Amino acid sequence: MAGATTLGDLASAIGARSQEEAAIVAELKAGSETAYAWLIGEFQQPVYGLVYRIVNDPADAADTTQDVFLKVFRGMKHFHGGSSLKTWIYRIALHEAANRRRWWFRHKAKETSIEPAESDGLSPGENAMQVALTDPADSPFDNVAHREVQHRVEEELRKVPEPYRTTLILRDLEDMSYEEIAEVLEISLGTVKSRLTRGRDALRQRLASYVREVGNELGLTAPSQDKRSQVAGGGRRVEVIS
Repeated sequence: MAGATTLGDLASAIGARSQEEAAIVAELKAGSETAYAWLIGEFQQPVYGLVYRIVNDPADAADTTQDVFLKVFRGMKHFHGGSSLKTWIYRIALHEAANRRRWWFRHKAKETSIEPAESDGLSPGENAMQVALTDPADSPFDNVAHREVQHRVEEELRKVPEPYRTTLILRDLEDMSYEEIAEVLEISLGTVKSRLTRGRDALRQRLASYVREVGNELGLTAPSQDKRSQVAGGGRRVEVIS
C-alpha cells in the first residue's frame, strides 16, 4: 500500500504540474504580460547559460537569448503541448545557438578584436556566471579554486566534439533527465545514453592530467583512481565516468 500511495502521490504531482503548465500556456497565448514576465524570469538565466556554453561569447549569447525569446513569443500560438514548455524552449535555444555558432565561424572568427583584455582575465559573461554560480559562503581560496576548476572544465568541455558536448551540457550542467534530453534533441533514450558515455569518456581523458596535477591541492580525485569522479567548480559539478 505504501508503494501505491507513493506512486499515487507522484502521479498527482505530475498531473498538478501539467495542469499548472497548461494554465500558464493558456495565459501566454492570450498575451498576458504577467505570464510573459514569469516566463522570462523563469527561463532567461538558464537559456543564457545554455547558449553561452555553445557560442562562447557573452555578447553573442545575450543577442541569441533575445532571439530565442522572440521566437518563443512569436511561436507560442503554435505550441500545442506535445512536449513540456521547458523542452520546447530549450530546443529553440539549441537551434538558435547552433545557428549563431555557425555564423560566427563563417564571419566573426575572421575579425580581430581591438577591445582591451579584461584585467582579471574574465570576460563580462564569465564574470557574471561566476557571480551567479559561486556560493557566497565560500572562502576566498574556495572561490579561486572553484573559478579555476570551472574555467578548466568549461575549456575542455568546449573541445569535446558534437553531438556529445551538447548532451553533456544538458545532463551534467543543466541537470535534465534522459527523457527531457531525448525530447529536446529529438533522439532515442539509447542514443542519449550512448552520447553521454562517449562524451564523458572524452571529457575524462581531457581532464585526467589536470586532475592528477592539481587534485591534491583542490580536493579532486583523478578519474583513473575511481570509476566515477566529480570535477566541481562554482557550485556546478561534472561527473566523469571511467
